[in-house]
Amino acid sequence: MKLISTYSVKIKDYNHIFKASVNKYREAVDFFIDVIDSHWEDFSGLTTKEATALAEKLTLPTKKRPVVMHNFNERFYKTPCYLRRSAISEAYGKASSYRSNLKNWEASDPRTRGKAPSYPKAGYVYPALYKGNMYDGDIRNYTLGIKVFRNNTWDWISVMLRKSDVDYIKKHCASLKMCTPTLQKRGKEWSLDFPFEEKIKLPKTVVWGQTILAVDLGINNACTCSAMRPDGTVLGRRFLKLPGEYDCLKRKTGHIKRAQRHGSGKMPSLWAAAKGVNDDIAVKTANFIIDTALLYNVDTIVMEHLDLGKKKRGSKKQKLALWRAKYVQAMVEHKAHHNLIHISRVNAWNTSRLAFDGSGRVLRGRESSKTGDNYSLCEFTTGKVYNCDLNATYNIGARYFVREILKSLPVTEEQRIRAKVPGCDKRSTCTLSALISLCGALQSPDCCDAA
Repeated sequence: MKLISTYSVKIKDYNHIFKASVNKYREAVDFFIDVIDSHWEDFSGLTTKEATALAEKLTLPTKKRPVVMHNFNERFYKTPCYLRRSAISEAYGKASSYRSNLKNWEASDPRTRGKAPSYPKAGYVYPALYKGNMYDGDIRNYTLGIKVFRNNTWDWISVMLRKSDVDYIKKHCASLKMCTPTLQKRGKEWSLDFPFEEKIKLPKTVVWGQTILAVDLGINNACTCSAMRPDGTVLGRRFLKLPGEYDCLKRKTGHIKRAQRHGSGKMPSLWAAAKGVNDDIAVKTANFIIDTALLYNVDTIVMEHLDLGKKKRGSKKQKLALWRAKYVQAMVEHKAHHNLIHISRVNAWNTSRLAFDGSGRVLRGRESSKTGDNYSLCEFTTGKVYNCDLNATYNIGARYFVREILKSLPVTEEQRIRAKVPGCDKRSTCTLSALISLCGALQSPDCCDAA
């Protein structure tokens, strides 16, 4: 598999000179969006390469084709060819997405479908700088030549790169393939984002020889991890609590709420402050998970498949909306693959709601007199009080092993085991007790050797 890592290199000395180039690129994207949408019958179903050729045929005059329907050169004089093709590719993607959403909207129920999708715009896209046409030189020399739009034409300038960024790339990415960089602006500074491509091959381990790390991303705690074996043995448990960061995040969201009560609108500075704290929590959480996985030498990190696309309801909806669970999972996946660790996801239903010992539904918060308002604790039907996130990690790990063990069995043996251990048949109600029962059934004398 291919693993892409992106490193940002800040550009020294220059600040405003790139603004005109980015604006020209975005205007070109908007131009091609209009062209592609007006001729969508011809563009529909084409590959990006075919769409690029057709767009150039409609917009670029040549000696054999002096008149075109939409003259690109009249508005964008001497635009580099690679930058133009990058704009066509970007525009074709946006137009295709818009047409697909529009088709789905038209096919939906008029009573419940809401507003039609809005017409696409370039938005905050940034240009890719192709070597030889848009940038030239070697990054290891701390200097690059970049073609920018100034004085109503495209001209070359020499930019200095920050030495610490380049030295980091020279140290950690010397053996990797460098791809086309992208010009980016973060805050008031401009940088070049260099993607590096790495080919890796993840090792394959049979399920009975695996050690996994079951991860539960919580709200009260940043995350809870349990290292487990396929027979249900728990090798270790680790908790990450970030009280200082969560207090800071609570203060930031409190500032937003107070400003909203006083009639404030977008409040970009307040939201940026909250996002910064939230990103810091996400990065620390992802690093903690990877460090724990390396500590126990696990083969797979197992997390819940979270659906966070719907609107959040309840008193903690803002806190839930800010929690970057998908961002954490994306970072963990990238770091895990870099360390040759697999990633797997399981059904998230009832992982915290069902007791790992198979005793049924647990009581949380005000449902139990023993836990009160503490939603990090739960009470089993047997009266035992347990950590709710730790209980969830046991069920997450059990669901992974149950799925993988059943997949490794012959079909007839799998059907027999499902009938003998009903708890492992339905994945949304599977618990650690079902995994233990499954292992016991496989070890019975009348069972074939599944291992």
